[in-house]
Amino acid sequence: MKRIVIIDDELNICNSIQFAVKQVGFECDFFTDPTKGLDSLQSKLPDLVILDIIMPALDGLEICREIRKQSETIPIIFLSSRDDEFDRVLGLELGADDYLCKPFSMKELIARIKVNIRRSELLSSNDTDSRNNKFECGPLVIDEESYTASFCGQCLKLTVTEFRILQYLVADMGMVKTREQLLSKAFPQDYHVNDRAVDTHIKRIRRKLAQINSQIEPIETVFGLGYKFII
Repeated sequence: MKRIVIIDDELNICNSIQFAVKQVGFECDFFTDPTKGLDSLQSKLPDLVILDIIMPALDGLEICREIRKQSETIPIIFLSSRDDEFDRVLGLELGADDYLCKPFSMKELIARIKVNIRRSELLSSNDTDSRNNKFECGPLVIDEESYTASFCGQCLKLTVTEFRILQYLVADMGMVKTREQLLSKAFPQDYHVNDRAVDTHIKRIRRKLAQINSQIEPIETVFGLGYKFII
């Protein structure tokens, strides 16, 4: 059974998430003391971590840094308030897979947990079952069922949100997608996310593409409008 760990100093949020997560068949532990939560992660990593950003003594950003020293693949979902936009963007830069703003939809959180865990499983097993729904766009291959992609024959390690954005751009290749459209696709239930989150995700996608092949720059910025995929 998959195990999830929540680290959040708000007890009522921890209780609510734990109840919802157990209802769909996952094990779940939570820590309202971030230091104890980090200690537990250093002893044994779970299958997914849910982190609040702003906490006393030790914040979620520092815990994220410590997790990434142990594992580059364990999914991390940040929870954040409406007012800490800078921290949310920094969290994505540090390697968080996803985030939701408080207050959030529990249904949306559960959906994102399931997708992140499934994607992590497929990446770990290198599952390339030909029955998956794949399509190719030049050197880019998108697998819509497993939420995975490859570029120039190499695995492109995207978060779920990054995958959604890239998938949406590729689906209408050459067409400009506004930041508002990309936000709607990447965060369908989150109405507190703004344009800066899209720019951060695009920056990370570009960096990951360049690490594989820096000679190809498939995402073009259309100033004042948004982005388009041009391969």
